[in-house]
Formats: sequence, C-alpha cells, structure tokens
Amino acid sequence: MTIKYFQDTDTLHIEFRVAAVAETRDLDENTQLDFDKEGNICAMTIEHAWDRADIPHFSFEQIAA
Repeated sequence: MTIKYFQDTDTLHIEFRVAAVAETRDLDENTQLDFDKEGNICAMTIEHAWDRADIPHFSFEQIAA
C-alpha cells in the first residue's frame, strides 16, 4: 500500500495495490475510487484532504493475526 499527500493540490492518494486502472468511479464530488478489470478496488483519491481526512493526525497500525 502506498499513501501520498500532495500538499500543493491538497489531494490524498491511497494505492491499495499496484494494478492497471480499468475504471474510476465518483464516490462523491471529491472522492474517486479506482478499480481494476476484475472490479477490485485498487486506489482511492480524496480532494480537500486536509479537512476531510484529518491529515495531521494520520497513523498506521498493523495488527498481528
């Protein structure tokens, strides 16, 4: 998984896995989901991310199975 924040455009891009994007769907006017040819989600883009995704308080935690 790759997470990138583009400060100049206030855009957050989360790539869940590397795959060719076959379709992009709008979740709302500021959120897009990318799907591969099998219909699996492979990425999400969030515009106006600073306020919508609470960028300053990001954390990641991996829980053991």
